Amino acid sequence: MHDTLPATALPDDGSGLHIEICGAGPPLVLLHGWAMHGGVFAPLVARLRAHRTVYCVDLPGHGLSRDSAVPLALAPVVDALAARLPPAPWLGWSLGGLFALQAAATRPETATALAMLCANPRFVRGGDWVHGMAPEIFRDFARGLRDDYRGTLDRFIALEAFGSDDARGELRALRAEVFARGEPAAHALADGLQLLQTVDLRAVLPALGVPSLWLAGRRDRLVDPRAMHAAAALAPDAQAATIDHAGHAPFLTHADAVAERLLAWLP
Repeated sequence: MHDTLPATALPDDGSGLHIEICGAGPPLVLLHGWAMHGGVFAPLVARLRAHRTVYCVDLPGHGLSRDSAVPLALAPVVDALAARLPPAPWLGWSLGGLFALQAAATRPETATALAMLCANPRFVRGGDWVHGMAPEIFRDFARGLRDDYRGTLDRFIALEAFGSDDARGELRALRAEVFARGEPAAHALADGLQLLQTVDLRAVLPALGVPSLWLAGRRDRLVDPRAMHAAAALAPDAQAATIDHAGHAPFLTHADAVAERLLAWLP
């Protein structure tokens, strides 16, 4: 996180996973999206730190976890984090939502509540899931990584910002963050795209044993709010809300609204 948000890092347990702690109060875990790192949440952390002890994770291959030996796969990441984190609600943004949902479904004693922020149990469209993204988009990004690494990241960031009422500001913020902790590992980027393209966790929702909050951005062009509301309807103890005028990264452009919804819901 930024220097204006003093943080301490958890001692490395050998996994190479970087986890920063900031704030005071009950714990809350934040998981970032594809190609980013925990520092991207700084505007949201600034609004939460007086109420929560926030654990910001750099996922394997990303940020200061670039050299982590933990594979960027659902079970290994959840197992590695569960070994180091206290029981807490987990918030996952975009790709991070898949890890948070996996944790809530398989380790409810660790992920005691689930917040999905512009995230879905399935990201691609298909058959009975009509509001997902076209699978060709992820395949195009995967090909682009091989041919034009930085250009592909920039195109993805532009897609994240598109639709927001402050698209330029969101684009600037995301561009500033993507390499702020060094370049993400190419293999982790490829693995992350594969997760976004193939994972479908809808089957775990009806038996989800923890409360969940599903926060969508009305102008999100990556995660359709209708898909998030449909997913929330499958879970037994779920709330769904949409933040007006927000795109895919509402914690940047509408941090007050995200923090207000989150703090009102958190158990």
